[in-house]
Amino acid sequence: MTPVPPAAPNRFAALLSRAGLDWFLLALLGVVALAYFAPGLGSKASPVPWHSITTVGVALVFFFYGLKLSFDKLRDGMRNWRLHTLVQLSTFVLFPALALLVHPFFGAEGGELLWQSIFFLCALPSTVSTSVVMVSIAGGNLPAAIFNASISSLLGIALTPLLCSFFLHTSTGGGQLWSLAVQLLWQVVLPVGAGVLLNSRFHAFAERHKAGLRIFDQVTILLIVFTAFCDSFADGIFSRYRPADIFKLGAGMVALYLLVFGIIWALSRALHFPRADQIVAVFCGSKKSLVHGSVMASLLFPASAATGLILLPLMLYHALQIVLASSMAQYLGRQPVIEPVAA
Repeated sequence: MTPVPPAAPNRFAALLSRAGLDWFLLALLGVVALAYFAPGLGSKASPVPWHSITTVGVALVFFFYGLKLSFDKLRDGMRNWRLHTLVQLSTFVLFPALALLVHPFFGAEGGELLWQSIFFLCALPSTVSTSVVMVSIAGGNLPAAIFNASISSLLGIALTPLLCSFFLHTSTGGGQLWSLAVQLLWQVVLPVGAGVLLNSRFHAFAERHKAGLRIFDQVTILLIVFTAFCDSFADGIFSRYRPADIFKLGAGMVALYLLVFGIIWALSRALHFPRADQIVAVFCGSKKSLVHGSVMASLLFPASAATGLILLPLMLYHALQIVLASSMAQYLGRQPVIEPVAA
C-alpha cells in the first residue's frame, strides 16, 4: 500500500513549531493587523457588545480554571510565601526601581513627560487573565498563578496611586478604584470560587476537555487584544507619534520586558524554586495590566493633554508582553521538566 504523504498544513505547522511559532502567535499578529485596518469593527463605537463578550469570556476562563483546582491545591499555593514575595516585589519594587534608575537620561521637558509615562507603566499591577493563561500554557503552578495575579490587582488599587503620587506628584480619586475592586471580585474571585466548589463533581470533565478549554483561553485573549487595539487605533493614539519614535520606544519596552524576565528567572533559580514556580514568577512578575492602566490614567492625570503619551508605553508594552510571553510560554510548555538541584 502506497503511503499517503503528509498534508501541507501539517508540514506548515511543523515548520512553525520548529521556529517557535504557532497559530496563536500568528493570530495575535493577525488581530492587531485587523484592528489597524478596521478599528471601527472592535472599538467602543461598534454595535457588537465586545465589552460584555470579553467580560463573560474572562469570567468563564476563571470558572474553568476553578474546575481544575481543589481546596488542597489552593491551600498549598497560598503557603508558598517565597514565591508570592518575589512576584509582588518584582511588580511593585523592581519595575519602579528600574524606571528611577533611567530617570537621569530623560532631561528635557519632553523627555520628562516620556519618563513619567514609563514610570506610570512600571507602577501598575500585573495582569490577571493573560498571566494565568500564559502560566497554564507553559505548564506552571496554576493555583499560585491565580493567587498572585489576583493579589497583584488588589494591591495595585492602592500601591499604584501611592507610587505615582509620591514620584509623579499626582492626585487620585477613589470611586473608580473601588469599582476596579468590585470588578475583580465578580469577574475573577467569584468565578474561581464557584469552579473550586464544583471541582469534585466536574474535575473529570475539565480534564477530558483540557485541549478545548485551552483554545477557549486563547480565543478570549485574542478578543481582548483585538478590542484594545481597535480602541487605540480609533482614538488615534499611535498616529500622534512618528514611526521612528514608536519604534525606539517599542525597542525600549522589549528591553524592559526581557530584562525583568531575566532578573526574575535568575532569582527564582537562585532560590531553587521548582520549575512550575519559576514559570509563575516570570510570567506573573513581568506583566503589566492595560485594564488598570487605562482607568488609573484618567484618575491620576485628569484633563491632561499628555494622556496619549502616558498611555503609549503601556499600549506598546501590553502588545509586546503578549507576543513575547506567548512565544516563551509555548517554548517552555514543550520543554522537559528539569528541576534545579538544591544546594
